[in-house]
Amino acid sequence: MSKRVALVLGSGGARGYAHIGVIEEIERRGYEIACIAGCSMGAVVGGIYAAGKLDDYRKWIESLDYLDVLRLVDVSFRLGAIRGEKVFGHIRKIVGELNIEQLRIPYTAVATDLTNQQEIWFQEGCLHQAMRASAAIPSLFTPVVQGNRMLVDGGILNPLPIIPVVSSHCDLIIAVNLNATNQKHYQLPVIERPAAFRMRFDSLISSLGSHLPFRRKPAEKLIRIEQEIVAEKLAIPNPWLVDPADPKAGQSAATPEDTAAPKSATGSFIINNVGPASLLDLINQSFEVMQTSLAQYKIAGYPPDILINVPKRVCRFFEFYKAPELIALGREIARDTLDTYENERR
Repeated sequence: MSKRVALVLGSGGARGYAHIGVIEEIERRGYEIACIAGCSMGAVVGGIYAAGKLDDYRKWIESLDYLDVLRLVDVSFRLGAIRGEKVFGHIRKIVGELNIEQLRIPYTAVATDLTNQQEIWFQEGCLHQAMRASAAIPSLFTPVVQGNRMLVDGGILNPLPIIPVVSSHCDLIIAVNLNATNQKHYQLPVIERPAAFRMRFDSLISSLGSHLPFRRKPAEKLIRIEQEIVAEKLAIPNPWLVDPADPKAGQSAATPEDTAAPKSATGSFIINNVGPASLLDLINQSFEVMQTSLAQYKIAGYPPDILINVPKRVCRFFEFYKAPELIALGREIARDTLDTYENERR
């Protein structure tokens, strides 16, 4: 008889795609996912899974290249960089109009009510609105207004919502933490994009070539263009763009030893040029630091039976064009973690 699992999917921006790989590995081993609680991207992936549409969602996000992702960015000039109507509109098409009560398993989406300064659990009502509110990442997606409440990402108060599944009477609680700092050996895999994607990308490089202030090696050019694309839509200053009038432009960065950089209390060098590149980046990095700390408190207060740690360094918060790599990484980490758990109980 398969073990029943209460699955907790944490918040972490684009790293939430790793949840898909985790779910695939859990099911591959014969475990039964009997209920889900999620926050932010965890609420989105969990809701889509509970609706039975995860395969369709995965096919969609894996089909997106850099330009496709940009087309989903509907820029806002209000309380967030992106309105999110295009992204969640497509999710609505995949999932359909469902209430949480209609899902095949119990589901909880966690959001934060800024008006009343409290955590909100969506366990009934419109699934789409629950996912949208839980994933309203401050500074990135505009908030959801519901009556007299302004709802934003649940990660502000509870980035790893274990409590909603404690009373589920499942055999195991498996929690997926997307803000781990102790998984140094995991790297984001390199996945070759289909030929059609490469052709479109090469075309983009050619069209932008005349606008670039200087040229770099081919391997570096891909990184440079990628950063320009994201920077343009999210208003992030691009470190590749150098002012030709600056006499120091293009020079190699000096090492901390060369510049006598200050050291932290632990003795490590503090490098000034690796900080946030914009106000949006500053807010997102601050948000991630807060989530990392809060997740540790949640884990300590209600330790899950199995904790799957996805390192937060593998990608930035808003790199939503790395779905194939993140799904593969989630599967790899889940496989290793479950192997360890099962071997200890033999």
